[in-house]
Amino acid sequence: MKKYLIFFLTWPLFAGLENLEIDQAISILKHNNLELKISHFNEQMKAYEAAAAKGQHYGKVDVAVTGMRSNDAGNVFGFKLQSREATFGDFGFAEFDMSGSTNPLPVAPQELNYPEARDHYQTKISYMLPLYTGGKLSEYGRITKALQRMSQWDTEKLMNEKIFQTKKAFYDITLVENYIVNLSKIIQNIQQLEAVVKSMGEEGYAQEIDLLEVQARLAEAESMHNQAKLNRDLAYQFLSFLLNEEVTSIKKVNEMAPLPTINTKALEENNIDIQKALLGLQISKMAVNVEKANYLPTIGAFGEYGSADNTLWNEFRDKEAYTVGVQLKWNIFNGGSDSANLQKAKVNHLKVQDQVALAKSGTALKVKKLETEILSKNADVESYTKQLRFAQKVYENYRARYKEGIVSISDVLIKQSKELEVLLKLLTIKNERNTKIFELNSVLNTGGNV
Repeated sequence: MKKYLIFFLTWPLFAGLENLEIDQAISILKHNNLELKISHFNEQMKAYEAAAAKGQHYGKVDVAVTGMRSNDAGNVFGFKLQSREATFGDFGFAEFDMSGSTNPLPVAPQELNYPEARDHYQTKISYMLPLYTGGKLSEYGRITKALQRMSQWDTEKLMNEKIFQTKKAFYDITLVENYIVNLSKIIQNIQQLEAVVKSMGEEGYAQEIDLLEVQARLAEAESMHNQAKLNRDLAYQFLSFLLNEEVTSIKKVNEMAPLPTINTKALEENNIDIQKALLGLQISKMAVNVEKANYLPTIGAFGEYGSADNTLWNEFRDKEAYTVGVQLKWNIFNGGSDSANLQKAKVNHLKVQDQVALAKSGTALKVKKLETEILSKNADVESYTKQLRFAQKVYENYRARYKEGIVSISDVLIKQSKELEVLLKLLTIKNERNTKIFELNSVLNTGGNV
């Protein structure tokens, strides 16, 4: 009993989403889809890159604490100078004959040449600030900001693709479930026909081959029915993958997705490929400005403040020191590399201008092509719908005529086969039409609107 109680308590934890609506699915998609999460991480990294580029304007502050010990004559004397402790005795004056009776110049001072080892601790704070870079730092900041926006466009394009796939999964499931219902009716009709043939066979009006032919057609229809159920299960698995959550059933939608309204002005404002091309054009212009900056000087300021002693942080204020300065650097010749890079950037800018024009014209052409294909599919759907109704009526007529002995069982099954064929074609055409609709929505950047 305890085992069954545990099962019923934990069962809801494993239950999937049931009777899921398409708007709910799109909302879940936006929060749960793993590819979208990865794309949002890319956005965050681009944002940090933009912040890092902006930080270059404020310069850099370094703190260095150095500890050393040496008996090298130059080092020891330098340590004493930095510690402000050097004396004349360090030059060996105590070893000179100050009476003047001997020449002190040839004397090698022992204290200076062979000093005792000394500890040295130096603490230094340095600050470097770019004052003028010819606009290069500013352009780098704008470029990284534009690249951050580009990553957002990439995420939005991926979002459209995933919404496209989610909508298609809903319509695919709806279509295949309706197809399964129609196949079930056809199977029932064949089973009824099988019963008629058996009855007529018992009365001597049908042959065994007639029954075998009907049973073969029944097996074919049942095989199509099973395949349709497998396709439905696969569509549910794909939808669960998109939402990163198990989906067991959906609320069915209309078989025919609505055709969106097409507005040329809105298309250019909303289409992601066009917006990315326009942003790329801005970036290429910034790249030209970066190359122009190579012809201008750079000016930077720096400052250092610190203290040194043979004991760490001893008498820090008494032995402090500072250095400030400004540097101007201007490259006046580098073999023509700057000129070549500038011309390359200008050519790239011209290329991107043409890419923008191509994106606009290409997108308009793609929209027109999709619209034409959808209208053509609409006509096909209407045609096959009429053909299906006609095929169903013909089959019913031939089945009745078979009972009267006017036509053979082969004639009946041929008409029934035509019904199956038209039903499958209608399913395929509706699926292709819906795919074109969702693709058009993606190009128009209509987002989650169905």
